[in-house]
Amino acid sequence: MLKTNSQGESGPDGLGNLRRLAYFVAVVETGSFTAAAERLGITKAVVSQQVARLEREFRTSLLVRTTRKVQATDVGRAFYERCAVVLREAAHAFDGLAERSAEPSGTLRLTAPIDYGVGVVVPAIAAFTKRYPACKVDAVLSDQTLDLMSGNIEMAIRVGWLTETSEQARKIGAFRQLLVASSSMAGQLARLDTPADIAALPFVANTALREHLRWTFSSDEVEAQMVHVQASIFLDATLAVREAVCQGAGLSVLPDYAVAADLAAGRLIEVLPRWRLPSGGIHAVFPAARFRPAKVRAFVDLLAEREASRRSTPL
Repeated sequence: MLKTNSQGESGPDGLGNLRRLAYFVAVVETGSFTAAAERLGITKAVVSQQVARLEREFRTSLLVRTTRKVQATDVGRAFYERCAVVLREAAHAFDGLAERSAEPSGTLRLTAPIDYGVGVVVPAIAAFTKRYPACKVDAVLSDQTLDLMSGNIEMAIRVGWLTETSEQARKIGAFRQLLVASSSMAGQLARLDTPADIAALPFVANTALREHLRWTFSSDEVEAQMVHVQASIFLDATLAVREAVCQGAGLSVLPDYAVAADLAAGRLIEVLPRWRLPSGGIHAVFPAARFRPAKVRAFVDLLAEREASRRSTPL
């Protein structure tokens, strides 16, 4: 709530009107002129005079006063709902102005998918708390898409293809999908020439994906090909699929960030490297708001820096 001083009439008309809205909202929310004055740090007389002035100017009763309580009339209740929105937006505006010049601090609450969270977000969190000692991070790693409109989560990392329409998003990176297999299968995979050749091979399906048995491959030289694979193992988590593939259970499609270390170490090999699968995006998603706290902006900037570095490193 906006704080006011005892000069209810001072300043430009716009500021004076905003103060009167604050007085009125405080009375409705506390149910008392005395309690409203205490909340605002001014005298009861100023609150009473300014609310009465609102009623005189618009020739309508906004409040019903009794010896025990003050309640809004029907007109007053409707007016209160709109005033509360105006004051909340004004408070956000002042908070945003203050945050712009503030050093990141406080607890950042975020969510990310488990695989990308473990491989990329957690290292970024460690770097973030070292860079900004006044910050703490409370992260929920889950393959379930958590609703940002409920709870107190300030940002989410979404990997793949965005479906939200009510939130705001910033693209911070991208990833490639790679067809991979254990290096122990190199001999039987050497003869593969086109995506159609993998249809008869054992496949580990990631059921967390909507389409986990049908894949479309493209090439600069040949027309795109769609392949229906025959899965022998079905798992619901990317890291579990990666482990099964490393154990030689079959081929699978995995994001580059999940297998980069395995490819570099030779545990996994890329299958049909001349053929490409669709790439996906990595986004920071926020609840709808007019400003971002310094801690949120600083973490997104750091994660974007690390994403740029990751993409510049060859697999």
